[in-house]
Amino acid sequence: MSEHKKQPPAKVPDGVTRYLTTRQMAPNQKGFVGFETIWKPFQKEAPYKTPKKP
Repeated sequence: MSEHKKQPPAKVPDGVTRYLTTRQMAPNQKGFVGFETIWKPFQKEAPYKTPKKP
């Protein structure tokens, strides 16, 4: 039988959407490849201003 050589996993391009970006991480010692998730803010935060007195 032929020997099966273990090859490193293929590099996956970054997944980019409106609010989310995923990047492939480097494989660990067991060969598991994870993904890093980066979220963009959904809304802007405005500083609070006290209302005018009547």
